[in-house]
Amino acid sequence: MSQSAAGQDSHEREQHGVRTVKSADRTLALLEYLMSVREPMTLRSVSEDLGIPRASAYALLVTLQRRGWVDSAGSRFRLGLSALRAAASVIDLDDTVRATEGIRNELAAQLSETVHLARLDGTDVVYLQSFISPHSLSVVTRPGRRLPAWTTALGKALLADRPWAEVDQLLPKRLEGITQHSVTTRAALRRDLAEAAEAGYAQDDEENTIGLRCYAISVPLVDPPLYAISVSVPTPRVTSKNEKQIIQALRSARATLSTNWQAPQY
Repeated sequence: MSQSAAGQDSHEREQHGVRTVKSADRTLALLEYLMSVREPMTLRSVSEDLGIPRASAYALLVTLQRRGWVDSAGSRFRLGLSALRAAASVIDLDDTVRATEGIRNELAAQLSETVHLARLDGTDVVYLQSFISPHSLSVVTRPGRRLPAWTTALGKALLADRPWAEVDQLLPKRLEGITQHSVTTRAALRRDLAEAAEAGYAQDDEENTIGLRCYAISVPLVDPPLYAISVSVPTPRVTSKNEKQIIQALRSARATLSTNWQAPQY
C-alpha cells in the first residue's frame, strides 16, 4: 500500500452523506496491509508504510492482538486466527457457495480435475473454494487468491456476460500480463470474450500459470453474474477427448443453473 493511499484511508471523509470513522479506517487499513504482505512486519514498517504515527500503530496492533486479529512473532506482526475465522465465515455463509456446492462436487467427481469457484471483485477474480484433483499432478489454489480477470478463464467467463462498453470502462488502461501467454491488449481480450459468449464457456491457456489450462462458466444466478466455476487441468493431461468432456460437463452445469438468462451480444 502506498503512503498516499494509506494517508487517504487514514482521514475522515464523507461517503453517501455519512462521515467515516478515522479509527475504523486506520484499523481496516492495517488489516488490509497485513493481508497484502508476505512476511511478518516490524512496527517501524507498519508505521511508515501506512503513514501513521508509531504510537498509534502500536496501539492498534496491541488492541488487535488482544482480540486475536493480529499475532506477533518476536518483534514482528502478522494476521491472527480471528482473520482466518472471518475468511472461513465469508465462504461458509455465502449463498452462491452453498447453491453451487452440489454441482461443483459432481464436476470434480466426474472429471477428476480441480474445480474452482471464484467471485469478481473490481477487475480481479478472488478464489473462494476449490475441490482438488486426486491426481498426483494437480492444481492447488488457496482461498483468497486474487488474479486479474483478463488472465483467467474465470474472469473471462464473467466479463463475457457484460457488454463490451461496460468491460472497457471497468478495465485499467494497461492490461498487465502474468505470463508470456497473457492477453495484454483490448482487441485480443474482446475477441476472447466474444468467443466465450458464443461458445458458452471461457478458456485460458497458461495465461496465469505456466503448464495449466482452465475452462470456466459464469454462474447465472444473478444478472450480471458475479461468480464463476472453472476446471483446471495441467497441460500434460489435456487431450482432445478430455477437453471435450470438460466443456460438455461445464455447459451442462451452466444449463442446470441457468433460468432464462441470455448473454449480451458482442
